[in-house]
Amino acid sequence: MTTPTIPATQERYYQRGVTRFYFLPSIAARIPTRPELTDGTDLSDFISDIEGWQLANTPIETPDLGSEFTSSITGEDKADNSSLTLYDDKASEALESLLAKDTVGFIVILRKGDVPTRKTMDVFPVRVGSRSTAYTTSTEPAKFKVSFSITSKPVLDAAVPAAAAG
Repeated sequence: MTTPTIPATQERYYQRGVTRFYFLPSIAARIPTRPELTDGTDLSDFISDIEGWQLANTPIETPDLGSEFTSSITGEDKADNSSLTLYDDKASEALESLLAKDTVGFIVILRKGDVPTRKTMDVFPVRVGSRSTAYTTSTEPAKFKVSFSITSKPVLDAAVPAAAAG
């Protein structure tokens, strides 16, 4: 395996306005095509808060009699509890219908924006576990929270599909 060359400088960025979150009801393979991504729903402009969407590994301790040090090996991977808090729409129930309890689909995250061929796309197979209104008396917009179960191993660092020719 070749070690990647790390640039001497880094172009840092602010995720708001760059990162995109899509909901796709289905995809033919583990990685969406450009038409599947285009047909999905871009949730980015409706998201107030994001929780989870990370993969964690639970190491397994491997103590042995020959050492006082307890080493470990990699264990099972598990996705954190994941949710999106979205702004509520007084005139429409479209988002609530799209993300109703038990809805199955995919959350696709374009971490560095929609930049074709960049390996910055994560695909999470999901089922909506719950959708609940965030009631408040505070001076803030109405919101609701959608909790997702990650139903199988996500695809991380996939290439963003190429733009349609034309």
